[in-house]
Amino acid sequence: MPETGYPYRSKKTDDICDDVCGEASRAALSMSKRLRCALRWFDLKALLLLLIGVPILIFVIHVHGQKFTYFLRPLWESPPKPFRTMPHYHHENVSMENLCKLHGWGIREIPRRVFDAVLFSNELDILEVRWNELSPYVSEFILLESNSTFTGLKKPLFFASNRRFKFVESRLTYGTGESFVEESYQRVALDQLIRIAGISDDLLIMSDVDEIPSGHTINLLRWCDDIPEMLHLQMRNYLYSFEFYVDDDSWRASIHRYRDGKTRYAHFRQTDDLLADSGWHCSFCFRHISEFIFKMKAYSHVDRVRFSYYLSPSRIQDVICHGADLFDMLPEEYTFQKIIAKLGPIPSSYSAVNLPSYLIQNADRTDTFSRELQAKTADQVPVKSPACAVGKASSEGFQISNTRA
Repeated sequence: MPETGYPYRSKKTDDICDDVCGEASRAALSMSKRLRCALRWFDLKALLLLLIGVPILIFVIHVHGQKFTYFLRPLWESPPKPFRTMPHYHHENVSMENLCKLHGWGIREIPRRVFDAVLFSNELDILEVRWNELSPYVSEFILLESNSTFTGLKKPLFFASNRRFKFVESRLTYGTGESFVEESYQRVALDQLIRIAGISDDLLIMSDVDEIPSGHTINLLRWCDDIPEMLHLQMRNYLYSFEFYVDDDSWRASIHRYRDGKTRYAHFRQTDDLLADSGWHCSFCFRHISEFIFKMKAYSHVDRVRFSYYLSPSRIQDVICHGADLFDMLPEEYTFQKIIAKLGPIPSSYSAVNLPSYLIQNADRTDTFSRELQAKTADQVPVKSPACAVGKASSEGFQISNTRA
């Protein structure tokens, strides 16, 4: 070691920190030199990747994370137990006695009474389709309406202020409630209203307003003897209108032989028996954009509205015209095969066969639609924009088919 007193260096180097990290020069370091010295072991490219890539990754997960979890659903959730699907026979030229026999049932001398009970929010148009379909076969209609949504939002009593159902008034048991925050509380209150309506050993339909049993199905079940105590009804799924057919996997609607003290109104699986092709489930079938917005904020799955722009009228207009998903979600399926098969917008259907009779009977009343946006407010914007030219529709705005411009 040299006798000069300076530290010995084994070889020459031009490291930027060699001249600034020693004891003698540490106090004189400038801020820039200190920073350069501290970062001498960091790779610049890796640092840029870290600073830019990580925020982008976090943003992608925030925006599309739900899609990842839904796509991977088959890995962490098994499909439910399959139903015992019962064949469903119907033709208008076949006698009821023969139809009951084909199902393995007997025939009654007189039909059972049928009670139709629903919880109501704001679905006036689809309710009219439902009640017209069921009116010839239902003895008593029961409707419960609350002044609040399932999410706790205050709402007007839409049904009370729109009594346009004169044809069922004499058979209607109508009740109102206050501040039913949870859906389960409303269903308990509906149980009480059903008993007030005078049900005994009768048939009770349990389904949401937009789950419409076909009239001939209810007629079959009220005339046939020895039918199951509980029976789920398989329905065709439609979205936004009867133009967009999704699948036939709807099963939550059910019909029960009412037993006092035992039968409870519910909307979950209660039996393994499923009667095939028994009606229609038209989800989010509304006439005005404001009704879409209301339901998106009011129904049980409000957590799906993850961003405020989901409620933009222009976005909703575009989504429903093209059969896309309002919540930008992947299909809720249990197999990769079904998820992949349902990716993308729903293709249009041009069939108006086997739809609710009320739609067909009123298909010529298309004046409730507009081919152009006539107003700027969300409440007045019709469901179809100029990009989706309206074809035939029902009297209340449920499109049967359309042709895009």
